[in-house]
Amino acid sequence: MVDSLTHFSEAQARLVTPIVEGRGLTRTFPMPSGPVTALREVSIDVSPGEYVAITGPSGCGKSTLLHLLGCVDAPTSGSLLFEGHDVSRLSESARSRIRLTRIGFIFQRFFLLPMLDAWENVELPQAEIGVGSQDRRQRTRELLEYVGLGDRAHHRPSQLSGGEMQRVAIARALANRPALLLADEPTGELDEDTGGQIADLFDRVHADGTAIIVVTHNQLLAGRAKRHLAMKRGTVESAAPVMTS
Repeated sequence: MVDSLTHFSEAQARLVTPIVEGRGLTRTFPMPSGPVTALREVSIDVSPGEYVAITGPSGCGKSTLLHLLGCVDAPTSGSLLFEGHDVSRLSESARSRIRLTRIGFIFQRFFLLPMLDAWENVELPQAEIGVGSQDRRQRTRELLEYVGLGDRAHHRPSQLSGGEMQRVAIARALANRPALLLADEPTGELDEDTGGQIADLFDRVHADGTAIIVVTHNQLLAGRAKRHLAMKRGTVESAAPVMTS
């Protein structure tokens, strides 16, 4: 079995330090016709073990917010703490270390390295932080079995279906035992049935204790989350628990 963080209930999560705390996050991009503000004064906390969905129309700032929370980009104004550390005060190498060891990223188009097979794609981020070869092999084997691809370990991305590639991407994102999983339209390239399978896998990852923030247009996937942020024109319009039957 894949080891996991201690599972937190939603009530317990509120009693501990948030993984990410954003206050007044604003992101403005310079453009030839003048600056464009993609995100306006957004504040958000995400605690250990939470599952948060962010929805809204294209261009409303969802991905921009995700990039800020993942320490990929920096806000034009506002503050961001990651596990209590002010990200703006960290060096680029320290931010890179956070991205590599504490955050897992999943994208719509998978971004697997095409010259590597599934095993090698999952093993690579572990090698980048210096995990020993024996531990890498064990972790990689466990993760590929966890996502149901133990028998496809030595297939390259071109030999895998879209759903299988996304499963490899999830295994890769979990390789270094992140505290937070960020997913940007993870079912956007998949058919409905395959997307449902990926949603089921996200449920399992969440149940094992990993916090998840997913940006999605897929209302069925958003409905799996425990908290829902609806965005419009660069702001959070509403925030409420998702009601499920």
